[in-house]
Amino acid sequence: MAGLKWRRLVLKVGSALIAPEAKGCSTRYLLAIAGFISECRQQGVEVVLVSSGSVAAGRAAIPFAHHPLPINVKQAMAAVGQTRMMQSWRNLLDFDCAQILLTHDDLQHRNRYLNIHNTLRTLLDHGVLPIVNENDTVATAELKVGDNDNLAALVATVVDADALIICSDVDGLYTANPRSDSNALLIPEVHQITPEIYAMAGGSHHAIGTGGMTTKLQAASKATSQGIDTLIINGQKADSFAALLAGKACGTLFHKQQERISAKKHWLLHSLKTRGELKLDSGAVQALLHKGASLLPKGISSISGDFDKGDAIWLCDEAGKQLAKGISQYSVSELGKIRGVHSQQIESILGYCPSEVVVHRDDLALVES
Repeated sequence: MAGLKWRRLVLKVGSALIAPEAKGCSTRYLLAIAGFISECRQQGVEVVLVSSGSVAAGRAAIPFAHHPLPINVKQAMAAVGQTRMMQSWRNLLDFDCAQILLTHDDLQHRNRYLNIHNTLRTLLDHGVLPIVNENDTVATAELKVGDNDNLAALVATVVDADALIICSDVDGLYTANPRSDSNALLIPEVHQITPEIYAMAGGSHHAIGTGGMTTKLQAASKATSQGIDTLIINGQKADSFAALLAGKACGTLFHKQQERISAKKHWLLHSLKTRGELKLDSGAVQALLHKGASLLPKGISSISGDFDKGDAIWLCDEAGKQLAKGISQYSVSELGKIRGVHSQQIESILGYCPSEVVVHRDDLALVES
């Protein structure tokens, strides 16, 4: 494994590294990370930083004794902490940095997704370090990505990165929890993320973090499916970054998959939140999976959820297995009227026919088997 064979990478740093005591930003671990970023740039490697920590960095300014923290308190802490976190990075780096705050809503709209892509590429073209974080000051549960591991994977896709490096507080993926099992072994390489791999992951043990090893595996799955090598390393050890710069093996490497899916398909599968579900009959399932067909109203056997035209929906078989995600051309109420009928009957039933298909093949992505 050559550490800097990549020309563009996304580096994710969590709250436990930004504010290890949850009392404000600390340089304890950030000095080595900043040095790594600087050295990458010296070697012509573009870096996008995804940095958690705004809530943890702002806790000292807004004391609150009760847990869990209410959403308004978290948002207030984030509003204070975001500026402190950015200032901390700016003090450690001797080049321009840019703040990019995102919500899930920004990533699920195609036009905004493309605008984010263009902004990030322009910053990189001008030698500015983009520092991305979830916009915790405004994000509600419906708008949140939920954790910055998965946000980092989405950002890696947006910028067409070669690698995603996730900094953790353990050396990588182990066969069991190394904190409770002395026989746990580090897994240096993973070629495919299987259910057995997920079974090795546990939750986060940090009160200030939102992700554990499971979210890191989810992020690795998203990134590797898009042809992006993913590394989980120990960000608390300066030796981790020295090893990468020296081209030595470090942490756990999740190898990129050979088969890539298009950026739009990846956006459909991993960025859009679904609002409903359609169950399809066997004929529609076969056409969907094996004939590259769009979904017609004739093939829909049942409908659930509350969605409008333009919303994302799951397409499932009769047993409820999720086969694909797509963008619906009709609302749930409209589909309730045309379910099971031929496309030629749509206009006579609704009085209009904006589309002969419910989900067009171009707006559909099959779930990876």
